Amino acid sequence: MIPDLGNYAAEVMAAYGLSILLLVGIVAVSLRRGRKVRTQLADVETRRDRANV
Repeated sequence: MIPDLGNYAAEVMAAYGLSILLLVGIVAVSLRRGRKVRTQLADVETRRDRANV
């Protein structure tokens, strides 16, 4: 099931590992940023609703 990578197995596996880590990092940063923006938007909407009352 695992392909024979020959002499470059270490380099290929390192590239796969680094790619996976970068993708996980991008997802984590995106989720954190989305949570922060959602909170800021809720605050702005709350202030707008209080000003209109």
